[in-house]
Amino acid sequence: MRILSALIVGLILLGSCGKESTPVSVNPYSSYFYAYDSIPKIYLFRDVAHGLDEQYHRIYGVKDSKGDHIVVEIYAADGRIIEAMNYNVDSLDVMDHMVVNRSQEKTKAELFKNRLIPMNGNEEAYFASRFQGFLDSTLILKEVRRKIHGNETTCKVLEEELPALRMDDKIRLTNFNPFTKKETVMEGQAVNFFAKGYGLVEWYTPNKKVHYRLEKVMDQQEWLKIITR
Repeated sequence: MRILSALIVGLILLGSCGKESTPVSVNPYSSYFYAYDSIPKIYLFRDVAHGLDEQYHRIYGVKDSKGDHIVVEIYAADGRIIEAMNYNVDSLDVMDHMVVNRSQEKTKAELFKNRLIPMNGNEEAYFASRFQGFLDSTLILKEVRRKIHGNETTCKVLEEELPALRMDDKIRLTNFNPFTKKETVMEGQAVNFFAKGYGLVEWYTPNKKVHYRLEKVMDQQEWLKIITR
């Protein structure tokens, strides 16, 4: 009987060791963020204001010595990577920001402030990142101040009405030339919708001259067929 009990306990332990536990976030809005999954998902966004403009977001979970992360890579319609964000699952703070420079090289941005998802309804999340510009030898400082707009709302996602949060951005881009010491500043706003179980599903400028909406969720194989054909 003791041998049988030991075998049963051993099988239970082996079974539990084979299962990967899903990391839990302390951010109260994590259910509106992307779900952690080591298998990549690709979101196809279309600009409904200009129907031919597309953007792909490749989302996947990673576990390493620093913990659990969710990586969001952003690609142009032709499959070129533009930038990537690495979020810490625990807090949803940004750990790393990668931007492709004018030479089409991946460069690590310098993070000054790393929060894009607020911790409560009153907080203004502040993100500030500096990276190489796309022309000449300029540097760009990107600042985003984000607040949750009101209470939970709903948003249409792939023909389904889902609970969502609206988050409003104030965006400031400072373009600085270190040789001439000249700088130019551009400011704008954006409205974002994060749906439960999906993460970001829609964003637009206040005048909706730019308006991207999630059109399809694909696996890696389907996406590669599209961008390599």
